[in-house]
Amino acid sequence: MGPQSTPDLSTQASSPSLSTVAIVGLGTMGTGIAEVLTRAGREVIGIDTDEAAARRAVSALESATARAVQRERLTERERQDALARFRTFTDLQAAADADLVIEVVPEDYELKRQVFAALDAVVRPDTILATGTNALSVTRLAADSQRPERVLGVHFFNPAPAMKLVEVVSSVLTAPTAVTAVTELAHDLGKDPIAVGDRPGFVADGLLFGYLNQAAAMYEAKYATREDIDAAMKLGCGLPMGPLALLDLIGVDTARTVLEAMYAESQDRLHAPAPVLGQLAEAGLTGRKAGRGFYTYEAPGSATVVPDAESPAAADEGSAGRPVSGVGVAGSGTMASGIAEVFAKAGYKVVLAARSLEKAEKAKARIAKSLGRSVDKGRMTAEARDAALAAVTPAGSLDAFADVDLAVEAVAEDLAVKQELFKTLDKVCKPGAVLATTTSSLPVVACARATSRPQDVIGMHFFNPAPAMKLVEVVRTVLTADDVHATVRAVCAKVRKHPVDCGDRAGFIVNALLFPYLNNAIKMVEEHYATLDDIDAAMKLGGGYPMGPFELLDVVGLDVSLAIEKVLHAEFRDPGLAPAPLLEHLVAAGCLGRKTGRGFREYAARR
Repeated sequence: MGPQSTPDLSTQASSPSLSTVAIVGLGTMGTGIAEVLTRAGREVIGIDTDEAAARRAVSALESATARAVQRERLTERERQDALARFRTFTDLQAAADADLVIEVVPEDYELKRQVFAALDAVVRPDTILATGTNALSVTRLAADSQRPERVLGVHFFNPAPAMKLVEVVSSVLTAPTAVTAVTELAHDLGKDPIAVGDRPGFVADGLLFGYLNQAAAMYEAKYATREDIDAAMKLGCGLPMGPLALLDLIGVDTARTVLEAMYAESQDRLHAPAPVLGQLAEAGLTGRKAGRGFYTYEAPGSATVVPDAESPAAADEGSAGRPVSGVGVAGSGTMASGIAEVFAKAGYKVVLAARSLEKAEKAKARIAKSLGRSVDKGRMTAEARDAALAAVTPAGSLDAFADVDLAVEAVAEDLAVKQELFKTLDKVCKPGAVLATTTSSLPVVACARATSRPQDVIGMHFFNPAPAMKLVEVVRTVLTADDVHATVRAVCAKVRKHPVDCGDRAGFIVNALLFPYLNNAIKMVEEHYATLDDIDAAMKLGGGYPMGPFELLDVVGLDVSLAIEKVLHAEFRDPGLAPAPLLEHLVAAGCLGRKTGRGFREYAARR
């Protein structure tokens, strides 16, 4: 059945189009796609020159469907029918009767070209040929085919049975009927297809691999440990995996191949593969499949990480910290009140100082509301709430910080404002008090130099909302004393936060990796490559992100995002980090996101 006679699947689900599908390459992805198709009622012809791979595919399908029966997602009869629809062969001639062929052989252009050339001689004139590549040119494969109008890309995500996203990739040569037929098939499989043009990485991997590359470069520069980089992105952004663990899962060699293709097209230095990727790949340390990559695994193919020479020691603090019982929090906004709440719940005596006593009391009232919600949700007792609230003393002046052991500022993200505040803290706070800034983008050392005791100054970057977010980036300057660093890490443990260590440079870990990714998403829209909705859907469905990039930008605030982009660009001087013009235009127009009712999207007016 060719695409010219594709039925409307919404009304003819019992008579599906593309009813017979051949899968060429029965590795993990090919086997996963076969499972999706057989369970959706398609006849599947599995083809692999390696008979052992074919046997593994059959065994994997038997196991997966057995689990589905145990979980009552399939009946035993449905399982047997699905297994009967999967046949394996070692010769491409078996694809002769297929309506659609999907190749998922290794990412090597010559190998894929040979597969397509062989298929040209076997399949019917109306059979659609799809490549599962995410890095190589669909257009080039089409142009080398005898039927370029029938060639497109169908990019599933791993594991194919679980992941909802499918990118349907058309070249300038692809017939619209072929795109329509494959898109309808994806819908019928219960997937969420998005239509994209031909460029390396498409939408999801095009954004994902640039981010992964920057994380590899950050690790290679010894800016932060692999554990801290991964923990920062999981806890700071809600991602299911850290970038280095994800590189090991994908395969370091695969990531390098994708990035090489992206860099060849974009010439953006952010896409130039970090040298460590090449070094690991050439040493055969390609990740989980090899048993070692950025991490070391129990065995090849295992997901269990085992300690190695880079693993952090059980007791990694170089020196004892200073005693902390009283904490001062400077500021009256959401972040200041949130941080004060965190310390109060952990049993510290907290002085909450603002520019006036009235502002400080309003901030304490905000804490009372937050604690009240925790009681209502059963997360704390009324007694614990009362004790925490009693531990907070509002003050209208920093003079109240005279006896605190740790002073944390959470005022406006303005260097001049912060420097003036640190000058005051220097005068007010007792000798030996630790002075911390919550800045997310400004140099900590500039705050330190405003004091006569720069060794006592450190960064403690909490994430908003502070009571809920587990991450704190602990930012040492070249002047920070070892015992100050040890003090802050010990305090983080007491307030049940996860500290990650990083140096004093723009963006620290999270923002330095997050905002170039957000900026690249904006560039995709500027280039009319994909829509806001498709990009957001791609990253949520294909990458497991809790929010799409445009949802996140509107929540963070476009003005805040632009300010961070400018700081990153100014520090690293990389042209690829220059803020996207569309972001600058929206900020100039006053479209700052949810807080103004309009950013990349429009929002209902707040009442």
